[in-house]
Amino acid sequence: MSPVIAVLQISTSRLLALGAIAGFTIFLGLPLGRLRHAATRLRVALNAMAIGILIFLLFDVLSHANEPVEKALNAAAHDGASWWRFAGLSAVFALGLAVGLVGLAYYDGWMSGRPRRFGPGAAHVTEITGPLPRAWSPAKRLAMLIAAGIGLHNFAEGLAIGQSAAKGEISLALLLIIGFGLHNATEGFGIVAPLAAETERPSWGFLATAGLIGGGPTFVGTVVGRSFVNDTMFLAFLALAAGSILYVVVQLLKVAARQGFPVIVMWGMLSGLVLGFATDYVLVAAGA
Repeated sequence: MSPVIAVLQISTSRLLALGAIAGFTIFLGLPLGRLRHAATRLRVALNAMAIGILIFLLFDVLSHANEPVEKALNAAAHDGASWWRFAGLSAVFALGLAVGLVGLAYYDGWMSGRPRRFGPGAAHVTEITGPLPRAWSPAKRLAMLIAAGIGLHNFAEGLAIGQSAAKGEISLALLLIIGFGLHNATEGFGIVAPLAAETERPSWGFLATAGLIGGGPTFVGTVVGRSFVNDTMFLAFLALAAGSILYVVVQLLKVAARQGFPVIVMWGMLSGLVLGFATDYVLVAAGA
């Protein structure tokens, strides 16, 4: 084995290890889900902060997902490129959003064991019973849906890390790892927010599972992205993430409306948004 190949292999292994660390910083916020006897105002604030963080993630995901679609549109409209490329990416974008948003509504309705009720008079989260009421309370189902949505988003982040490395942009990949690691550290709050709002204390095993679902895909995406580059797959996972994040934002807004304390809710949402943008500015300031 030549020295050059050995260096490349070490660099790849380190990159994958750092990708895993970037994903698993999500565990930093999960222990908040086990707070005992948290004050009502604190639960409201945590739930609202989670909403703010997820709204930022939704904005961030949609912005990145729309980039390849707009590039294809500009290429077709101004550079004589094929319109089929734009049509295909648009279809992937729309389908991903539909599966992530509407698909979760059908899935959650099925898990509840009865048709979903929409609009005024919708059931309280503690009133919904499902086929596995002891194992999966409504708050736990919502927490897992949030973890799944964040996991899709983090898989796309991992793809960005891996693809940057595959293109030889190692410094950019490292900056992405730092930025995404900071992002993921805040995402743990979003996962446990429904549990904190309902004063439900999850087990450490449940939190570990949620963390693996939410943070593990960053590592998987890094592995996949390091192997090959595929813009369509990148777009598909971003669209799925956007749809699923939008769904859980709506659910958390329902929880916030039921809890009251509108001023605390607004301050909490503002804090979550500011925190999300602050971590994003780390990447911008570094030139990523």
